[in-house]
Amino acid sequence: MKQLRTRFRLLTLIVIGLLFVAGLYGFYSVTLYGSRWFSNTKNTRYQTAKSAVIAGDIIDRNGVVLATTNADGERVYQSSIKAREAIVHLIGDRDGNVANGVDSFEANYLLGFETSLSERVAALLKGETRKGDDLTLTVDSKLSTKIVSVFESDAQTKDKSGAVVVMNYKTGEVLAIVSLPVFDPQNITDKDKENPLHPFWNRALQSTLAPGSTFKIITASSALENLQNITSHKFECTGATKVLDQTIHDYNMAQHGSLTLERAFTVSCNNAFAQCALLLGDTALRKTAEDFGFNDNFLFRDLVVENSVYPTTNRNAVEVAWSGAGQSQIGATPLHMCMVAAAIANDGVMMEPRLLSKVQSPAGVVRLRYSQKVYRRAVPENIATIIQSYMQNVVASGTGSAARVTGLTIAGKTGSAEASVDNIAVTHAWFVGYIADDSLPYACCVLVESGGSGGSVAAPIAASIFKYLKDNY
Repeated sequence: MKQLRTRFRLLTLIVIGLLFVAGLYGFYSVTLYGSRWFSNTKNTRYQTAKSAVIAGDIIDRNGVVLATTNADGERVYQSSIKAREAIVHLIGDRDGNVANGVDSFEANYLLGFETSLSERVAALLKGETRKGDDLTLTVDSKLSTKIVSVFESDAQTKDKSGAVVVMNYKTGEVLAIVSLPVFDPQNITDKDKENPLHPFWNRALQSTLAPGSTFKIITASSALENLQNITSHKFECTGATKVLDQTIHDYNMAQHGSLTLERAFTVSCNNAFAQCALLLGDTALRKTAEDFGFNDNFLFRDLVVENSVYPTTNRNAVEVAWSGAGQSQIGATPLHMCMVAAAIANDGVMMEPRLLSKVQSPAGVVRLRYSQKVYRRAVPENIATIIQSYMQNVVASGTGSAARVTGLTIAGKTGSAEASVDNIAVTHAWFVGYIADDSLPYACCVLVESGGSGGSVAAPIAASIFKYLKDNY
């Protein structure tokens, strides 16, 4: 009997322990996934609240009202068509075509579910319709509009799909999330719905494409951390590196001869970086990629972002070699590649991207103020310092010279990523970079799908963004 009681007590303790763990997991899940669950279109409370509550306003960093609710209870956006088109993928639209826009993702605030009982009672006694909280964002509507204008005014990018992200690399504040093509949330046409470029898709947060040579930031970081004497090692580029039954080549079949890692980075030599990846091996390169956030489950407070991928299966020498140049099956979003550049600029520390600057109730109660958060240390500071100099070289005398801005020190990396769209070979143009100035601590990522050369197509757009920041910040 005594042995039976002991077993019963042990079983009871196990059950209590399991319940405790389940409770902790429940709290953890609600904390991380709460906004994702709440804003789901199948959530009946969300749908009911949309018709019964006056949704709060969404305001940009400069006080521009991005979304509000009119007297008829209809959600309306900025009066300028160009301005509301530029911000639509960030805010969302009233028909829910854009997934996880602020209007839906932050519905717990906007629809008043964070309102206290006393606030609800006070509104009821006054006979007022319940109103949600107002949100002030870190984003700049005018900057977003400028970005779309640059895309649409350049013959190389007009009518192309793409994305741009701009963020403060010291704080994580997001200034712009732009996806192209855009559409007018107050006048969605059949042409928009049938557009083969899928304008409702937020490419900045949802498209995971091969980052091409922008990934060389990570390959170079891995080499500096893991390979002795790599800075003095000489790579040989004849324009063709044979790996198993395939040949690694450079963009436009360039030949660079004998070159160091620094020079290979400056001229973006695929052959040298393929050789570098083979010296590193898949395990070391993957670890560095994961240090930068690849293969992680992005659970950011203010944004829903597709996870970036460094492949873990079916790896052979060819796959590893192409991975060094950001090809193979590597996939990353523009937001994440902006974070990669931002981490280098911030001495190796990667900040979590943040959108919410302030949440304020109709009565003036501030429920939330902006707070920055370190996402991870991506790379040791001494290595980040070396990559900073490499990236400055790229803009000063390498493939990214089109990103130069008079009066600013710009650091960057171009990318021309080969891909296949509908069985047609295309090249996506990338540029990631930042302003090397503590008074203008801004990084950006530019992606032009099927744009061709990152140096000649994406880098000039980045230059326009950096110049705007210089003139207005």
